[in-house]
Amino acid sequence: MAAPEPETPTAARSRAKDHSPWNWLLFIPIVVPLIPVFFNADSPRFLGFPRFYWLQLAYILLGVATTTLVYQMTKKRAGGPSEEPAGTDAGGR
Repeated sequence: MAAPEPETPTAARSRAKDHSPWNWLLFIPIVVPLIPVFFNADSPRFLGFPRFYWLQLAYILLGVATTTLVYQMTKKRAGGPSEEPAGTDAGGR
C-alpha cells in the first residue's frame, strides 16, 4: 500500500482561509446536549416518551439545522472567483 501524497501548500492555505464567524454556530449542537438541566426530568412527555428521549431527537434536528445554516452561509457564491483549473469549462469537461 502506497503512502498518501503530501498535501500541496496551496490546498492547505485555501482550507486555512475559512475563518467565517458563522462557524462558531457549530458549537451550539455540541454544547447544548451537555447541559444536564435540559433533560434532568421525566416530564413533559411527548407522544408517551420521557423528555430525555425526545430531546435526543430534537438535538439531532438542532445539529442538522445548524450545520445546514452554516453551510449555506459559508459556501462560495456563484459568480465569484472560480477555483477551477484553467482550460476547463463550467461543466468540468
